Amino acid sequence: MINFNQPHLTGKEAHYMYEAVFAGKLSGNGKFTKRCQAWFEERYGFRKTLLTTSGTDALEMCAMLCELKPGDEVIIPSYTFVSTALAFLREGAKVVFADSMKRNPNLDAETLEALVTPRTKVIVPVHYAGVACDMDAIMVVAEKHHLLVVEDAAQAIDSYYTSNITHQTSPLGGIGHLAAFSFHETKNVTAGGEGGLLVVNDERFVRRAEIIWEKGTNRAEFFRGEVNKYGWVDMGSSFLPSEVNAAFLWAQLENIEDIQAKRKTLWETYYKRLAPLAAKGAFTLPDIPEYATNNAHMFYIVLPSLEARTALIKYLKESGVGAVFHYLSLHSSEYYKDKHDGRALPQCDRYADCLVRLPLFYDLTIEEVNHICDLINTYFQ
Repeated sequence: MINFNQPHLTGKEAHYMYEAVFAGKLSGNGKFTKRCQAWFEERYGFRKTLLTTSGTDALEMCAMLCELKPGDEVIIPSYTFVSTALAFLREGAKVVFADSMKRNPNLDAETLEALVTPRTKVIVPVHYAGVACDMDAIMVVAEKHHLLVVEDAAQAIDSYYTSNITHQTSPLGGIGHLAAFSFHETKNVTAGGEGGLLVVNDERFVRRAEIIWEKGTNRAEFFRGEVNKYGWVDMGSSFLPSEVNAAFLWAQLENIEDIQAKRKTLWETYYKRLAPLAAKGAFTLPDIPEYATNNAHMFYIVLPSLEARTALIKYLKESGVGAVFHYLSLHSSEYYKDKHDGRALPQCDRYADCLVRLPLFYDLTIEEVNHICDLINTYFQ
């Protein structure tokens, strides 16, 4: 059986976890936490980063920093994981769902401004499959209407966007005011199964982010010697991961070049092998716009119908391959459908019905990718 996902071990995880344990500092914000945060700030130029226990927690911190009030509106793509919406709903905001693009599952920036009202406070682009949204268009709308932009970069580590306006290339997560990454076991790198990262690019949010991260206290300032005692000064929660998780993540970050190179080779093999079938109209392949790079987080194909997708997944499963569908449209979910404003979001529904994710993980072999492609070719023939 070829599983859909298998977490990769570089070989140093246990060593660093052992080191963390015997350093006597396990509760977080120790040597490995600081090392990981410095790595992100130095490699990608992020203003401030804070490790979190999950990508969901990083999004919840973003929502808290936005200081939303009941009735404030947040624009979010409907084709995303539930955490994107939940983080803002918990702060009392109203979620306004946007449709996806026809060419890929990212938020359709051309329809964005029509969703803005006097109550809109935040736009949350989700970089699906690690491929950049049209950030020029999104930032233009945000600046025009004085809105905050929170990048859901859960899948987007080591992926970039090139602006058609400034012609500068920026890492995803480094364009909006705030951003969130995930280190779940299905991501390119993991912090031992769960983990995340808050990115703060706007100086206004730096101090409060650290307070929220430290359960609403100014504890971090105390340990840096900036205050002579610490106490409860704001809202917050237990967002810090264990030092053991940070140690696991550090082993992965040390090997990111190798991890990315292997994943990209597997991705490109899928693309080349399946391109002839796509040209015949059997399905469509992933779309990488000219302004985006590919971090090989995911390889997916989009079938013509729900029935076609169901049949292909069934065939692959019977052949020993764990292919899966992905998100269901949040606007039509059991929880939110009665709260949605009734607009049809046809592209979100198309991806919910027709998108298939194929296995893609570091320890997958080229031979296994070719075997999966052979099965798909045989199926369509």
